[in-house]
Amino acid sequence: MRPKKMRWVQYNPGDRRFIPRCKKNKRVEEVVVTLDEFEALRLADLNGMRQETAAKMLKISRPTFSRIIESARKKVADGLVNIKMIRIEGGCCEIAPPTKGLKEGN
Repeated sequence: MRPKKMRWVQYNPGDRRFIPRCKKNKRVEEVVVTLDEFEALRLADLNGMRQETAAKMLKISRPTFSRIIESARKKVADGLVNIKMIRIEGGCCEIAPPTKGLKEGN
């Protein structure tokens, strides 16, 4: 397997964890969403951006973006449905300066 290409994200969520309230004092399984998956969710689902445009912002191909967003959605759904902690961290990402000519929401 070849190494992953560096992905460029516009937004750093910092240290984020979403912990189910109903299992606060119990050991909770967790799902890890990587920074590139988080950015894909933000661009496609929150901002309504087309995959082609979002892929350009991450500096990856559209098929790669499609795989990333599919993985992210599956992880978040697993966390919500199966009452797991969702932690955002990791991935092969760099925080990018604002991109000229590409506006979010296109």
